[in-house]
Amino acid sequence: MLSGFDGLRLAHWHPEIRDDGVVVLNLDRQDANVNAMSQDVLLELGDLIERIAIDPPKGVVIQSAKQAGFIAGADLKEFQEFDRRGTVNDAIRRGQVTYQKLAELPCPTVAAIHGHCLGGGTELALACRYRVASNDSSTRIGLPETQLGIFPGWGGSARLPQLVGAPAAMDMMLTGRTLSGSAARTIGLVDKVVAHALLLDTAVALALKGTVRPFKQRATAWATNTWPARKLLAPQMAKQVARKARKEHYPAPYALISTWERSGGKPVQARLDAERRAVVKLASTPTARNLIRIFFLTERLKALGSGDHGIHHVHVVGAGVMGGDIAAWSAYKGFNVTLQDREQRFLDPAMQRAQTLFEKKVRDESKRPAVAARLQADLAGAGAAQADLVIEAIIENPQAKRDLYQTLEPKMKADALLTTNTSSIPLVELRDHIQRPAQFAGLHYFNPVAQMPLVEIIHHDGMAPETERRLAAFCKALGKFPVPVAGTPGFLVNRVLFPYMLEAATAYAEGIPGPVIDKAAVKFGMPMGPIELLDTVGLDVAAGVGEELAPFLGLQIPAALQTVEQGKRGKKDAQGIYAWENGRAKKPEVPKGYQAPGDLEDRLILPLLNEAVACLHDGVVADADLLDAGVIFGTGFAPFRGGPVQYIRATGADALVERLKVLQQRHGDRFSPRPGWDNPVLREAVV
Repeated sequence: MLSGFDGLRLAHWHPEIRDDGVVVLNLDRQDANVNAMSQDVLLELGDLIERIAIDPPKGVVIQSAKQAGFIAGADLKEFQEFDRRGTVNDAIRRGQVTYQKLAELPCPTVAAIHGHCLGGGTELALACRYRVASNDSSTRIGLPETQLGIFPGWGGSARLPQLVGAPAAMDMMLTGRTLSGSAARTIGLVDKVVAHALLLDTAVALALKGTVRPFKQRATAWATNTWPARKLLAPQMAKQVARKARKEHYPAPYALISTWERSGGKPVQARLDAERRAVVKLASTPTARNLIRIFFLTERLKALGSGDHGIHHVHVVGAGVMGGDIAAWSAYKGFNVTLQDREQRFLDPAMQRAQTLFEKKVRDESKRPAVAARLQADLAGAGAAQADLVIEAIIENPQAKRDLYQTLEPKMKADALLTTNTSSIPLVELRDHIQRPAQFAGLHYFNPVAQMPLVEIIHHDGMAPETERRLAAFCKALGKFPVPVAGTPGFLVNRVLFPYMLEAATAYAEGIPGPVIDKAAVKFGMPMGPIELLDTVGLDVAAGVGEELAPFLGLQIPAALQTVEQGKRGKKDAQGIYAWENGRAKKPEVPKGYQAPGDLEDRLILPLLNEAVACLHDGVVADADLLDAGVIFGTGFAPFRGGPVQYIRATGADALVERLKVLQQRHGDRFSPRPGWDNPVLREAVV
């Protein structure tokens, strides 16, 4: 072995030569909280590998010197810059070459994984001969690149199928899901799983003694990558992907399957070349650029929730679907929760739904009783006096809410926060007679609470900045994205969504079949059609929001939403516009030969864009990025399009205004362009 690594200028890697002849490469990226594979980090690794190859040690172990995890992946800010410069091909080739040199080292190499190991970090581990992971709950191993509109490009898609077999590998890459250490060992991705304290010693032992993978794993890996297996499996994989994502919207998973089908049986260099060509092509698509932008929007939303919330006990008033589910989710996420309502018969169904949630989310049965114990039914409302946060989730009636606050607030602690889950009522209508308006805010969740990632934090001019900060931190603790919005009618999400859903109801009232309307919206990229969404939200809820928003927006409500029959409120009654069975809409057959109106997509989508522009103009959110984030995570607005503002930029604001004017002439003044279309932000170049 050479006399160490003298002469190498290293800022990020800290090599250590052990007495047993094993070299440990410690990654501690300079001036960063987490390790990401920037080009600087990659270049240093390349220099180290070249030095090691000259005089190989008995083994090499790669580990993180940071508490925050192994490696979070490639540096996406750099990736965006390479895209701008047109140098993505060079960057991917550099990563592939470095990792391949690591794979070709003549000595055993081991990745010692603790904490997050994602993207380029997992690809680095795959280039090692062995992998050992800690059994800590923070250890998660994954390749989430398809969620960014690309797929693993530093050898991940070339190596993983050969290691664990194509079905497990493709499932991991196509879904982007992460695996625990034990789950990774089950599929053969890691060789050993040990306690964190034993991680380095186990990795060193593995480097010195090696291990033999079980025959069944090796046989599966070989058999599932043969030409007949690829020809059989690839169409099945594409069919499964098609159930969730259209090829024209999300090309990455289809490109991954196709690349593997064509080159999965070739030598490693041919597989790497095919991988690189496909990823370079994907990187320049609008889908990839928009999905990477959304990743940075999520990072911004997470940053809003930094700091301590000081909330331990949550008291929820109102055990309906929203209130009960807010309480259950808060308990699942570690808070002590009391749930209050007027009668026990309202509390019982909420507690039962909570048990169902806990059974689904808490896989370890031994831990469920402790989670369930954090949620208590509280008919008398005694929990209000102990709570750090009170969430009101009763009916959408301003006077009923004001009356409740007058009884609640005197019981509350001096520093406790009082919030409302109202979906549309302006906060200025609710804060009358409140003793501490600085500690009053809106905390608007979306249905279903367990699935929807957004919470709107609604402010008013008397609210303290500290209240918003604490609530944002609380949302982050719940695993939700907080978006601060003004307390005007409908706030952001419902105000933008309402004209879209109203136009769908109007089109339905005109005789356009519901399935046709839904199909047009899904084709645009919405996760669910608006007619199905009306049933899912509840026709009664939609009507309540309509009463508040329609006068404010100057819109007419169709008869279907003016009189909602009891027992026919939608999914919750198993009957609404559609009949529902086992939680799924039973959509009627469309008459044979029926042709959808040519302007149907514009009728649905342009009102949403029109109101988004008005929200930006009215200052409902601070800027265009927050608007796009709020609408994507609150409505599911086609993520591959980057949000309403990004879509307007890509399509052209002037062209969309002209299309609105055409609809205005054809269908009425509800399509007249709203104030704000002259905003320069809408004409910024799409990057």
